[in-house]
Amino acid sequence: MYCVKCGVRLTDGTERCPLCATPVWIPKNADIPKANYAYSSVYPKKKDNERFPAAIFLTIALAVVSIVCLIFCLRTYGAIRWSGYVMSGIAALYIIAVLPMWFRHPNPVVFVPISFIAVSAFLLYVCLYNRGDWFLSFAFPVVMLLGILTTAAVSLFRYVKGGKLFIIGGLLAALGASSMLIEYFEHITFGTKMFSWSLYSMSTFFLFGLFLILAGIIQSLREWLERRSFL
Repeated sequence: MYCVKCGVRLTDGTERCPLCATPVWIPKNADIPKANYAYSSVYPKKKDNERFPAAIFLTIALAVVSIVCLIFCLRTYGAIRWSGYVMSGIAALYIIAVLPMWFRHPNPVVFVPISFIAVSAFLLYVCLYNRGDWFLSFAFPVVMLLGILTTAAVSLFRYVKGGKLFIIGGLLAALGASSMLIEYFEHITFGTKMFSWSLYSMSTFFLFGLFLILAGIIQSLREWLERRSFL
C-alpha cells in the first residue's frame, strides 16, 4: 500500500502518511475477504530459461555473419582485411550481450568486468592491426578505469541496502576525478593540451556528487529526493 500523494510505502493499518500527513485512501473492495475473489486456476508454466532460444538464434546469426565476411575478404583480397574488425567486434558483442543469456541468473558483478575485458581485446586488435601505439598508454587504462567504476557501482547497488544517495554521489565524484586521469592519458599518448576539458567535467560531476552526499545527510532534503526519484 502506498501514499496517493507522495508515493511512500505504508504499513497495513496506517491512517495517515507519516511524511505528508495525507489520509490513506482505501479502495471500496479492500474489505472483501480474499476467498470471495474469483482467481483463475490456470497458471502459466514456468520455463527453465526462456532466453535459451534467443541465445541459440543470436549465436548462429553472428557466426554466419562472421564466416560470410571472412570468406568474402579471403576471396576478394586474399587476406582477412576488414573482416577482422567484423569478427573481433562480433566476438566482443557476443561476450557482452549474448553470453549472459546462457545463464539462468547471470551475476552482473561477474559479467560487467568480463564485458570491459572484451572491449579491451577488441581495441587491442584494432591497435595491432593498424600498427598503432595508443593501446597501452590510452585505450587500456581508460577502459579499465571505466570498468572498475562500473563494477563498483553495480556491486554497491546490488549488495548494499540503503544509502543510495551516498553511493551515487560518491560514484559521480569518482567519475569527475577520473576525467582528469583520462585527459592525462590522452595528453601523454596524443600530445594534446592538458586541462582543456577535464576541469569542466570534474567540477560538474564533483559538485553534483557533493550535493547528493549532502542530501543524504540532511533528512528533509533526502526524503524529498527519495519521494521524487523513488530511491
